[in-house]
Amino acid sequence: MGLFSRKDKDADRRTLDNGLAKTKESFLQKLTKSILGKSTVDDDVLDNLEETLISSDVGVDTTLKVIDQLQQRIRRDKYISTSELNSILRAEVAQLLRQPQTDFPADFDSPLPHTPYVILVVGVNGVGKTTTIAKLAYRYKQAGRSVILGAADTFRAAAVEQLQLWADRVGVPIVQQGMGADPASVAYDTVQSAIARKSDVVIIDTAGRLHNKVGLMNELGKIRKVIQKLLPEAPHEVLLVLDASTGQNAVEQARQFTQATDVNALALTKLDGTAKGGVIIAISDQFQVPVRYIGLGEQMTDLQIFNPDTFVDSLFE
Repeated sequence: MGLFSRKDKDADRRTLDNGLAKTKESFLQKLTKSILGKSTVDDDVLDNLEETLISSDVGVDTTLKVIDQLQQRIRRDKYISTSELNSILRAEVAQLLRQPQTDFPADFDSPLPHTPYVILVVGVNGVGKTTTIAKLAYRYKQAGRSVILGAADTFRAAAVEQLQLWADRVGVPIVQQGMGADPASVAYDTVQSAIARKSDVVIIDTAGRLHNKVGLMNELGKIRKVIQKLLPEAPHEVLLVLDASTGQNAVEQARQFTQATDVNALALTKLDGTAKGGVIIAISDQFQVPVRYIGLGEQMTDLQIFNPDTFVDSLFE
């Protein structure tokens, strides 16, 4: 049985509801306006709904997919009342958020498929990468896991210093060699230290550069190779951190990073400070990479493992 109680789960749900408040308010207000004075879903309603979804950062391609599904439903049923639209949209969004099968742990206290479990974190500077690493370390530590951090973002001195500061705050060990060190060497030493310490979870930071995708791909490829000398199946998560408040810019970053390296998990941060939470729908639809974590506030407990069903419930209720 997991260590998290029903009380913890209820607290997570309240955090989710509060974190999505701006997105929910904006989306539902626009949805209400799109059907104002209408009893059935007609072309005007569909046009208004299209505008609503695009302005909610669901994205053009994903929006057109939703509209096409509604048009097919109208052709089939001949009639859809506006009162049915909420439940139909809810089902469509749930379908778009459906996650690919993975062997990731279901929660922070769930059994780990590998030990040590290695998470390699990528993403541009300013998206909340360092704080996401700190929150991950905290949540895993609170679940009874031993955690070690690796400061392989050696491109900026501030990155190493910030991660050291967070490691001290959370109370977990960190492996670092300072600015200018070889990132692959830091990653190797971190995993080697984790094996020696019998650590459960390894979280490795990497440089947040994207101006040179070839350089980024080569650097991450080298990190992966040296890690695999110690653990052939690692890294288990290559986690791309995105700032949800940047809307479609987050989609573009996801596109560039997934082309540059083998990303297999996503984290969406800063959902609490934006009305652009609809971007999570666009990203889930356009990239067959699961949204793994969502950041819903500044507290250490405000990082959650993403549950599509709970997200849809919160968004539409």
